[in-house]
Amino acid sequence: MKKHQKHTKLARPNVGEFGRSEWAIIGTPCGSIQQLSYRLIDVLQKKLKVSYVDADHKNEDEPNGLEVENPALALGATLEYTDKISHHRFDLKSDLNTFQYRTLFNEQDLVLVNGNHFKAKNQIVVIDPKKEKSLEKKLDRLTNVDLILMTGEEKSIYPFLKNHLKDWAHIPVLHFSQTEKVAEFILANVLLQIPKLNGLVLAGGKSTRMGKDKGALDYHGKPQREFMADLLSQFCEETFMSIRGNQGIESEYELLEDTFVGLGPFGAIASAMRKNPNTAWLVVACDLPLLDEKTLQILVKNRNASKVATAIYNPETDFPEPLITIWEPRSYQVMLNFLTQGYSCPRKVLINSEIELLKLEDTKVLLNVNDKEGYEQVKGI
Repeated sequence: MKKHQKHTKLARPNVGEFGRSEWAIIGTPCGSIQQLSYRLIDVLQKKLKVSYVDADHKNEDEPNGLEVENPALALGATLEYTDKISHHRFDLKSDLNTFQYRTLFNEQDLVLVNGNHFKAKNQIVVIDPKKEKSLEKKLDRLTNVDLILMTGEEKSIYPFLKNHLKDWAHIPVLHFSQTEKVAEFILANVLLQIPKLNGLVLAGGKSTRMGKDKGALDYHGKPQREFMADLLSQFCEETFMSIRGNQGIESEYELLEDTFVGLGPFGAIASAMRKNPNTAWLVVACDLPLLDEKTLQILVKNRNASKVATAIYNPETDFPEPLITIWEPRSYQVMLNFLTQGYSCPRKVLINSEIELLKLEDTKVLLNVNDKEGYEQVKGI
């Protein structure tokens, strides 16, 4: 009998316990893990947004200090927010799980984790005799060991570790004190994980003002939607044509029908991310007849994968132009968060998110043509 599928099968983002790139450091005392993490953060913070996950190491017999540090929590509040001079702080009186962690760490490039207390998708194992027995009890956490660090004069890993790590001989080995080399290793692996770029031509509009399908208009010897897809294919691994349901168009490119219905361009972008939440999407509208290869080259060359998106500033609107934008995988969660609050405007997402905003010398390429008069003007250029 065919197995019953109760829930819709969705493509899932390639994330771990906290984020897309995370390493748990395990096998040495918490203080050593903390100090190594701090050293790595100091080296990596210029190139990556780095976060750190740890537990409170305060001894049980030390005073809690809750009344002084968190007066609202002490009086019964469940969340206290403090706008500090140098940072913002949330103190929460409830448990967090993996799903909530992923939301909180969504915009981080790298998460370093104290592996003595938390699991992570990837691990860095430290060979430290002080924690040998403890490590042996936590072998179930070692699912993806990428690096081994030696302390002291040790030159070989534990027999139980060799038995557990079938490919142990191929795992790189460094010394615990080699902060720069450890940082180089992590950075290289994070850069390898930068998402590939797919293209999306928005061709699902109803073209009410134009009176005919804008995607079928001929500015360059072929339907405009095909011309735009050809442009994108020069920069993207795969290119798709975004359409609304029952639109009935044909294309040499794969058609991607809206699954977020009735939300316009927002729904089209979200539908692409639903199809593949692990790729970045270079999104362009089909009604930009002057958009050219040079402009897309500028956009791709200046892509900042650490941001929610890379967009072009439109001086006419004084806002980012959402329909000539590279939307990173992390933007999917951001967009859905806006949707739950009643907003389906991609420009509003950009305005209220951390983005890379580019300015062009020649802004005529941003011209949006929505009516017959505009069409005739462009055809006459």
